[in-house]
Amino acid sequence: MADTYYFIKDLINDLERGRIRIPSFQRGFVWEPNRVAYFIDSIYKGFPFGSVLLWRTKNPLRTERNLGPYRLPENDPEYPIDYALDGQQRITSIFGIFQTSLTAEEGESTDWTHLFFELNSEASVRFQYLEDFTNYDTDKFFPLKYVFDSPKYRQITRNLDESLAQQIDDLVERFTKDRIPVERFESEERKYVATVFERINRQGVELDTFQLLSVWNWSEDFDLQEKFKELGEELEPFGFKEVGSDLLLKCCSAVVMNSADPEAFMNLPGSTVREKFDEIRIGIFRAIDFLKTEFNVFWFFG
Repeated sequence: MADTYYFIKDLINDLERGRIRIPSFQRGFVWEPNRVAYFIDSIYKGFPFGSVLLWRTKNPLRTERNLGPYRLPENDPEYPIDYALDGQQRITSIFGIFQTSLTAEEGESTDWTHLFFELNSEASVRFQYLEDFTNYDTDKFFPLKYVFDSPKYRQITRNLDESLAQQIDDLVERFTKDRIPVERFESEERKYVATVFERINRQGVELDTFQLLSVWNWSEDFDLQEKFKELGEELEPFGFKEVGSDLLLKCCSAVVMNSADPEAFMNLPGSTVREKFDEIRIGIFRAIDFLKTEFNVFWFFG
């Protein structure tokens, strides 16, 4: 696993090119604005804030998640893709605060991206959000979205008092030199990637094998999550209300692989899963019928 780093501008550039992406088994962007502000303050002050873990692969996933409110452009197929397995909230915060190239998807909130640096302030945290981010005192606030926008940055500082301009120069220099720690590994083995994701999320959200399978087995005419939802609804009349995806995964693995271990099922090509799904469904209902006819097992509803 190679250790390296990103300058903030280089990180933004790779995101704008679509070289860094978010797998759909990651949760969405959930940080509150104040947490974003404190994170940016940590970068500004040189505080440690953890590294970003990227998984490099030559094979793009079938489904991906937006980077917060932004849809990332397609990557050049000649280049590998770096999927963020850890640090998505930090990556999204950095991108949303400093980028000026992408427009948010319709209906997505971007209030948290309008962060300002307060000039001549002695506050412990000099980054804050303004109620009106379109009408502000340029002698008192500097919008962080212009840190890497040289024309706009020069336009703002041109007519400022020298001491104020110097504060902005110092701010820009800090963020220009700041580095984001990165760990990157390369692998085309799904089980290995799933294990890495599980380990780093053990203290947070446990790995959902079903979500991983949904990503790897998806096609335009087959959505594993949707198929499981439909199967769950069909099972409700038999007393299996809200049957969990874990149990269905074990059933699927047992039918196809003669093993109830979902990890064995994960190693199947997506095409095999899609082709055998009807067989899986029939197998589950035959098992229910067998219990009913051979063992007189019935389901009662209160």
